Amino acid sequence: MFNNDFIYRGGSLVADLLAGTNSLIKKEDIIAAVRSEEQAKTLTKLGINVLQLDLTDETSVAEKLSRHDNEAELSNCFLVSIVVHSASSIDSTLALHLISALSKKKEVSGKDTYFIHTSGSSAFYERTGWPQGEVKDTDPVFDQEKELADSFPIRKTDVAIIEHAKARGVTSFIVVPPLVYGKGTGQWNRLSVVFPVYVQASIAHKKVYKFAQNTKVSSVHISDLTALYGRIIEKILHKEAIPNGTEGYYFAAAHDLHWWEITDRLAVALNVRGLVTDTKTQLWPSDEVAAETLGVPGQFVQTLWNSGDSMVSENKHRVGWKPTWTKDRFLQNIDDEIEAVLELGKAKSSLISSLFEVAKG
Repeated sequence: MFNNDFIYRGGSLVADLLAGTNSLIKKEDIIAAVRSEEQAKTLTKLGINVLQLDLTDETSVAEKLSRHDNEAELSNCFLVSIVVHSASSIDSTLALHLISALSKKKEVSGKDTYFIHTSGSSAFYERTGWPQGEVKDTDPVFDQEKELADSFPIRKTDVAIIEHAKARGVTSFIVVPPLVYGKGTGQWNRLSVVFPVYVQASIAHKKVYKFAQNTKVSSVHISDLTALYGRIIEKILHKEAIPNGTEGYYFAAAHDLHWWEITDRLAVALNVRGLVTDTKTQLWPSDEVAAETLGVPGQFVQTLWNSGDSMVSENKHRVGWKPTWTKDRFLQNIDDEIEAVLELGKAKSSLISSLFEVAKG
């Protein structure tokens, strides 16, 4: 039995864990780590522990996560065994600080600690330097990522996490979400980034654009994604052996989509609402226009909206993950995506700003 499960910036995951029926996951064992006081106030409404934490401060992270299991200290620190990390797939230092803290926690308590990292499917795009062809999460993915680590920051982060965790005696897992859609259930942020940004841009400019290539991309509904994290956590709590470390990749690919399917359906649905002027899509005049319209650095526009993957999820069978959303279900309910954007506005995510930081060099 574990002291606490530490959930970092996974609002929908926290909500889904609270709504679940697993007797090993209790409300008092869940901690949401946040950066701002506003986030803390919002998540406190759930009745869970909330910790305001600066992940860039290694000393503070270590102190709050790895002190002795002493009742008197509970008001100042939490007893952490599992971290689910979704703060950044680009800046590895945030994850490494948490892993180091978990290692110290293990030294003190003598209990195993676990780190679940949220990566990104762009690590496996041919456009970012990944070899062409199908890749399974049961393949020697780590070896390939290590060979190509310096060519793309997300791959470099994955490798750094796995190696650091191994060196510090922390069990690691890498979850790789593809294109995420659907409205989340969290208290703070309920929107993903890539698809909502496209919807927002289409509404703002009253037309739907597409790229010349009908790119295929793996996809997953947010509820299915959080279910995968939940299955991994359950296996940990039940002390069941599942792939970890260099073999612990979990591709959260529920089904494929083609971008033209998305944009064509989106144009019709937006036109019915009177939000765009035409039911037909148009080709982007240039990458520069696309980047400006979508609000991202030019060097990332193709990566985010015109890059495909050939990811195959096999490790899902090891944890019993069974996605419920399919391509047809998504396309039939694409109006839900529009409604979510109209209701919630922009996603409260640091992804776009982090891309601008990378672009600065």
